[in-house]
Amino acid sequence: MFGLVFNNSINMMTDEEILANEIKIFNSSEERQWMLIGDKYYDADNDINERVILKPLPDGGYEEDRSKANNKLAHGFMKNLVDEKIAYLLTKDYTLQCEDKTVIEKVKKVLGKDFGYILAGLGYEASNKGKAWLQPYIDEKGQFKMMIIPAEQCCPIWKDNSHTELDGMLRYYVIETYEGRQKKDVTKVEYWTAEGVTYYILQDDKLILDSEKYFEVEEYGHFTKGDELKSWGKVPFICFKNNRRERPDIRFVKSLIDNYDKSRSDVANFLEEVKNLIYVLKNYGGQDLAEFMRDLNYYRAIKVDDDGGVDTLNPELDITAAKEHYEQLKRDIIEFGQGTNKDLDKFGSSPSGIALKFLYSGLDLKCNHLETEFKRGFKELMYFVNVFLAETGQGSFDVDVEIIFNRDVTINETEAINNCVASQGVISDETIVANHPWVKDVEEEMKKVTAEKKQKLKEQQEAFGMNIENNPAGGGINE
Repeated sequence: MFGLVFNNSINMMTDEEILANEIKIFNSSEERQWMLIGDKYYDADNDINERVILKPLPDGGYEEDRSKANNKLAHGFMKNLVDEKIAYLLTKDYTLQCEDKTVIEKVKKVLGKDFGYILAGLGYEASNKGKAWLQPYIDEKGQFKMMIIPAEQCCPIWKDNSHTELDGMLRYYVIETYEGRQKKDVTKVEYWTAEGVTYYILQDDKLILDSEKYFEVEEYGHFTKGDELKSWGKVPFICFKNNRRERPDIRFVKSLIDNYDKSRSDVANFLEEVKNLIYVLKNYGGQDLAEFMRDLNYYRAIKVDDDGGVDTLNPELDITAAKEHYEQLKRDIIEFGQGTNKDLDKFGSSPSGIALKFLYSGLDLKCNHLETEFKRGFKELMYFVNVFLAETGQGSFDVDVEIIFNRDVTINETEAINNCVASQGVISDETIVANHPWVKDVEEEMKKVTAEKKQKLKEQQEAFGMNIENNPAGGGINE
C-alpha cells in the first residue's frame, strides 16, 4: 500500500473510513498472518500442537478419537536458527565509523549503552516477522529514546513500491479497560504522519477520535519543546527489514518443519501402540467386541464356537525408512533455513580455513541480507539523531556515520593467533588487534597497547640515559 489520497473526486470516503479500511485489509493480509506464524514457531508452538486424530462415524462423518495415541512433538528448529543468526551477527559490540571522531562520540551518547540490545531485539523481530519497526521519541526528561513496535501492530502507508519512504503509519493495538464494572477490549489506533499524530478508537470498523486524548489537548506533534509542538519532519517509524522481500525466516522451512513434526509424532504413536495386538476372530461366541475385550482382560480367556478361533497380528513399521526420512528432513531444514550443520563428521573435530568458511556459508549469506537492510535502517535512524542534536543545541552533522556489525565467527584460535603474529610489520597493529581472537574491545585494547609501548620506550630511554621529558618523540640523546 502506498500514497493514500484522501477525499478525491472519485472516492468520496472520509479520511477515517479510508484509514479504517487500510487496517481491515492489513489485519487479514497474508503478510500479517506470516508474522504471527513466525512468532509462534519461534516459541515452538507449531501446527502439530493442533493435530486431532479422527475416527469415521457410521453416518459418514468424523469425530475425535481420544482412545488413539496422539503424540504432538513440536521441534524448536526456528528458535535454533534465529538464535544462531542473531548471535552470529548482532551480539558482539557494533562499531561506528565516521571521518569526524567527535560525531561518533555524540552519536554514541544519544544512542545510549543499550543500543546493542535494541539491535538484537530488532534482529529477532525482523527474522520472525519479515520486518521490524523502531520508533524514535523524546521522553518527558528530554532524552532521545527508541522503542521496538510489534510488526503485527503496524500498517505502513508507503510512498513508493520499493518501500523506502513512509507517507504515514497506522499503529493499532488492543487494551483492556473497564466500562463501569464490565471489562472490555478496546482497539486503540494511532495515525502518524510527518507533522504529528492523531489518536482514534476503532469501534464497529469505524474510527472515532479518542476522547481521552483530546479531553484537554486539541492536537499532538511528535514532541514538545517548551510549549511549542514540534515534529521530526518525517514519519517517526524506521523499518528494519529481514531481507529485500520482507519475508520471515519461517516462510522458507515451515512445510519441512511440519513434516518433521508429523513424522516423529507418528513414530512415537506407533511405539506407544505397538504393544496392542490386532486380534482376528473366527466364529466368536460373544455379543460384540467390547465383550470380547472385557472377557480377555478379566478372565484371560474367551469363548468361541466349535470351529472358531483367535489369531493375532503384530503391526510393523519400517523404522529404518522412517528414520532416514526425518533425518533427511532435518538436513533440509538446516540447509534451506541457512543454518550451520552441527554434524562435524565431514569436517573433523577442529575445522579451520576453507572448511569453516564452507560450514558458515549459508549463515553468512542469510546474515548478509539482514546486514544490508539493517545498515539502511541505521542510516534512517541517523536522521532522527541529527534532528535531536540540532533541537537540543548540540550541533547537527552533515557527514555519514556507518555502522559495522562485528560477526561472532567461530575460528581456530591457534591458527588465528599464528596469522596475527605473522602479519606484524605487514599490516597495521590496529588491524591485527581487531582480528585477534582474545580481543573483545578493539579501542580499549589499542589504548592498552599504546600505553605499554610508551612505558617500554620510557624504560629503554631511562636505561640509556635518555630524557623522555625533553625528547617526547625519542628522537635524540640529551647529553
